Amino acid sequence: MLGPRVWSSVRQGLSRGLSRNVGGRASGEGRKVDITGIYPPLTTPFTATSEVDYGKLEENLQKLGAFPFKGFVIQGSNGEFPFLTSSERLEVVSRVRQAMPKDKLLVAGSGCESTQATVEMTVSMAQVGADVAMVLAPCYYRGRMSSAALIHHYTKVADLSPIPVVLYNVPANTGLDLPVDTVVTLSQHPNIIGIKDSGGDVTRIGLMIHKTRRQDFQVLAGSAGFLLASYAVGAVGGVCALANVLGAQVCQLERLCLTGQWEDAQKLQLRLIEPNTAVTRRFGIPGLKKAMDWLGYYGGPCRAPLQELSPEEEEELRLDFTNNGWL
Repeated sequence: MLGPRVWSSVRQGLSRGLSRNVGGRASGEGRKVDITGIYPPLTTPFTATSEVDYGKLEENLQKLGAFPFKGFVIQGSNGEFPFLTSSERLEVVSRVRQAMPKDKLLVAGSGCESTQATVEMTVSMAQVGADVAMVLAPCYYRGRMSSAALIHHYTKVADLSPIPVVLYNVPANTGLDLPVDTVVTLSQHPNIIGIKDSGGDVTRIGLMIHKTRRQDFQVLAGSAGFLLASYAVGAVGGVCALANVLGAQVCQLERLCLTGQWEDAQKLQLRLIEPNTAVTRRFGIPGLKKAMDWLGYYGGPCRAPLQELSPEEEEELRLDFTNNGWL
């Protein structure tokens, strides 16, 4: 049961969302928000004393704004959102909204473990400027996260969200893979517009696209490592950590796929696999931030308990970029 404070917040958020015309369907047009395109999931910069460095965040955003991204994902896994307070999460989104180009979409991660907390965070994200909410599956009690539980959770969030909802599947972090049939059921909700799938199973991605083809539902690849393959089976874009450091190249891969230049796309995709793996599964956010430092952005430290790379890991990371011609 949602308490009075939450319901008040929900009502305010719904009113604001309707006035901004960025709800599940564009006002008066009967169409959902189009999420087609490439999105870098922004990192959260920290100072040496582990405070959020909003100045460096805005500097990175200004540099990334030069690329033809559809928008930016804020407070996704690469934003270290589990290590931020609720107020920090909202302040980061607010600062990004103020600094980013107005024609770009701001997709904000609003997932929490409880349905009530997720609703409240989603409404708050909308109030500070998010256009779309990306909602991670609750996973602490993953043994009880049945399809029925997940459908109930996402339906309640989507019912009460003043902005469209994108499902977020990242089994490497959650230990939970959203079942395809659950995704198909949720795709029928008018305020659930798509999914970011980071699992890397292209067969699964293709099956989701096939089974939701009659819905107004879009699928985003969750990594640059399988971006070409995802486009080949019908995905509409990607949320790619690698785009934080090789933004031009990831956007070029998108263009090659969309224009049917598959041979050139394949050559480029193959050169992105090793650096992409390095800044995701292999070395994670510390690897991504180190690569950002090398390539003209501010990466800086992670917030504890994440540790910086060892000298040996740093050398391995460097080789993954240099061997493919990026450093």
